[in-house]
Amino acid sequence: MFEPRIVCFFCKWCTYAGADLAGTSRKQYPPNGVVVRVNCSGRIDPQHVLWAFREGADGVLIGGCHPGDCHYQDGNYKTMRRVSFLKKMLEDMGVDPARLHLEWISAAEGDKLVHVMGDFVDTVKDLGPLKLTIAGAGRGGAVRQVPEAAKARVKKTAKPKKKAAKKKVAKKAVKPKKKAARKKVAKPKKKAAKKKVAKPKKSVTKRTARKVAAKPKKKAAKKKVAKPKKSVTKKTARKAAAKPKKKAAKKTARKRSR
Repeated sequence: MFEPRIVCFFCKWCTYAGADLAGTSRKQYPPNGVVVRVNCSGRIDPQHVLWAFREGADGVLIGGCHPGDCHYQDGNYKTMRRVSFLKKMLEDMGVDPARLHLEWISAAEGDKLVHVMGDFVDTVKDLGPLKLTIAGAGRGGAVRQVPEAAKARVKKTAKPKKKAAKKKVAKKAVKPKKKAARKKVAKPKKKAAKKKVAKPKKSVTKRTARKVAAKPKKKAAKKKVAKPKKSVTKKTARKAAAKPKKKAAKKTARKRSR
């Protein structure tokens, strides 16, 4: 047995409060609806309804305040214009406009909500499940209901096209990539490695030869440092030789005084 999936957009101030009243009064109605609470029925955008149908909903029910009792003054009047526009759009897309329903339910009308939900579920059951094909990709794709005979034709024609496309891409893409990789990798890397490794070894041997040749310079520096030591010994020798002369002079001075 087919059980429809229904998305319900209910006004926070009226219809949603009526659903609460039906629940507290323990009144039973079909559980096929998923309720989405909005601040006002005028908040519902046409894209919300189309998105619900695209994601698998079989019907959409919109509930709001009675005209003249809107919490935001004229929100429900905007909803009336949008729903009439949406029904024409759905008809152009191939979707039955009876799958979209608008009803005014106040907070005190819990019984009315029960009857409206039961009647709408029955109408969607009579229409059957909604089968859509989405043209294009992404969020901007068009939604259209297509009969089953047309779907079978699309499937038969679609398969050979996909296989032909895969074969063409595989032949053209695989072969040139392998050849290009062999030419680029093999030759330049080996030559560059030989030239770069040979040069630094020669420069290193030259530096070591210069260091070996520079060592005798340090010995010459040691000889220059040793010369001043000899001059110091001569001075001391002269001082030692000069002292006895002074003593002899003193003795001669003493003799003369006598």
